[in-house]
Amino acid sequence: MEYAGPAGALLRAWKERGLRHLAACAADLVVDGVERPAADVITYIPPDPIRQLGRGAHPAGTLARELAGRWELDLVPLLGRKRSAERQASLRYERRRANLRDVFVAQAPPAQRVLLIDDVYTTGSTANAAASALRAQGARSVVVVTFARAIRS
Repeated sequence: MEYAGPAGALLRAWKERGLRHLAACAADLVVDGVERPAADVITYIPPDPIRQLGRGAHPAGTLARELAGRWELDLVPLLGRKRSAERQASLRYERRRANLRDVFVAQAPPAQRVLLIDDVYTTGSTANAAASALRAQGARSVVVVTFARAIRS
């Protein structure tokens, strides 16, 4: 779903205004638009601990929990953060990849086929960094599913 119009409004309300029940609505929209990926487990991009203090529930984690139930997959928190990083939204496109280099670490050996969940796909830097950490620990394939994708014009 494009990160504009109603999807953008839903995402902002869910992430920034604390309307956590919207995770179920977001999961319903994902299931309606995305065929269940071939995966052994589902995991999510871990929150930045400092930013998480102000948010409460983590959007990627709550979306993953909702999707795990709908797609009958085990939810396993496979990733952690080695360090905090600058907020991606504040960075220009070309700085985002460098900002997340070596941020994520697989906390346990992942399954062979991992479904990785995030709320928004903007440049792919977050998903790439997290998928690289999972593959470095043995995941054979990592499929990324997000609620929305930012479209660059």
